[in-house]
Amino acid sequence: MKFGLIIIGDEILSGKRADKHLGKAIELLGARGLQVAYADYVGDDPVRITATLQRAFTSGDVVFSFGGIGATPDDHTRQCAAKAWGRELELHPQAEALIRERMQDIAREKGEPYQPDRNDNLHRLNMGVFPKGSSIIPNPYNKIPGFSCFVEPGGIHFVPGFPVMAWPMVEWVLDTYYPHLFAKNAWVEQSVIVFGAMESTLTPLMELVEAQHAVKVFSLPSVDHPQYGRHIELGVKGEPALVSAAYEQLLQGLKCLNVSLGPELVRK
Repeated sequence: MKFGLIIIGDEILSGKRADKHLGKAIELLGARGLQVAYADYVGDDPVRITATLQRAFTSGDVVFSFGGIGATPDDHTRQCAAKAWGRELELHPQAEALIRERMQDIAREKGEPYQPDRNDNLHRLNMGVFPKGSSIIPNPYNKIPGFSCFVEPGGIHFVPGFPVMAWPMVEWVLDTYYPHLFAKNAWVEQSVIVFGAMESTLTPLMELVEAQHAVKVFSLPSVDHPQYGRHIELGVKGEPALVSAAYEQLLQGLKCLNVSLGPELVRK
């Protein structure tokens, strides 16, 4: 099963804010032996958001969508999710209860009476309006939940754009719904720094190793690395039992090419 990301917001594409979700998602998934397969960046355009979510709903993947689930005019994700899923929007009863708890907390912090029918409090309930059939994602920061839409075999999980809220919510989703997919210690990457070689020279060796072993072979060139300067990081990645033999063949092939080798690297 693939894991994808959708990161929504004009502020990301305009440069007002730098995206932090991709890096953190790589970290959170990696800690569980999983990998990010793709990431889509979308501005606050309902048509594009809907189209992107329609692809997610039909993919069968597990997708995390960040941002746009508030209740201001530039927040479109909830409405687009309903349209992409072909569902009506409704106030989720658990979400309503949590939002009302939050409103009471705010009133108590301010030393004010809680007024549930005040216009601003009624407006806050819009943050609990989700596509019919959604499940809530608890928000440990301020109780305002996200929501999940399950489409077998995967699901689309919607969290806020704020990292302090989004990241623990993503962890909760992973640990609650997908522990059966965790594959700790089931993936390893071995590589070596190669100096003075062209990728075109290394390509036949890469193709040979990949054809003979059930691993992925990769080439990562750099022209101005602060430590190694111009070089190519050449390696294999996959299941540990398969990587060892493939990497040994790669090393032997490099020695036959008489290229200069630097440090060897291992990542798990």
